[in-house]
Amino acid sequence: MSSLFSSVSALRTGYEKDEVDEFFDHARQAYEGRTPEPLSHADIQAATFELVRGGYNTHEVDQALDRLESAFIARQRAEYVAAHGQDAWMAALADRARSLYGRLGRPDGDKFAPADHGKTGYDKDDVDALCDRLVGYFDRQEPLTATDVRSATFGRAKGVDAYGEASVDRFLARATEVLLGVE
Repeated sequence: MSSLFSSVSALRTGYEKDEVDEFFDHARQAYEGRTPEPLSHADIQAATFELVRGGYNTHEVDQALDRLESAFIARQRAEYVAAHGQDAWMAALADRARSLYGRLGRPDGDKFAPADHGKTGYDKDDVDALCDRLVGYFDRQEPLTATDVRSATFGRAKGVDAYGEASVDRFLARATEVLLGVE
């Protein structure tokens, strides 16, 4: 089977080839409706592959996952619009966006739970900077794309200077879903 991804040298690490090939084969079958096992954009977001020496180029695979997630969201939007209409789709997105915006508009305190005691997490200032961009987007003052959110990187911090990764990751996955629904 010929792959869409290039391999890294045997001295570097990349994603385990069989896992990646199996996942993308299943995704293609699910998208085409040829498998009883459904696959959603959330399943694509949660996809992880083992790192091995000489595996597939991680950057190429990650970009393909982003495109795949976008395709599944676009299909979900098309199916929803066909069944309920464009206004209903936009109303559903607006509800999700209001929920996200409400989280970002907290007048005082942290936006996310802190990292567990003694654990490393995301630097609060870095996360808050991205959240400010999201507020700007929701206020229609700043452009922002799902790719901007997906490609955001955060410094590492510990203790009171860190947000727990899980809550930030869940929030950003929801924000990405809203942004993809608009794009």
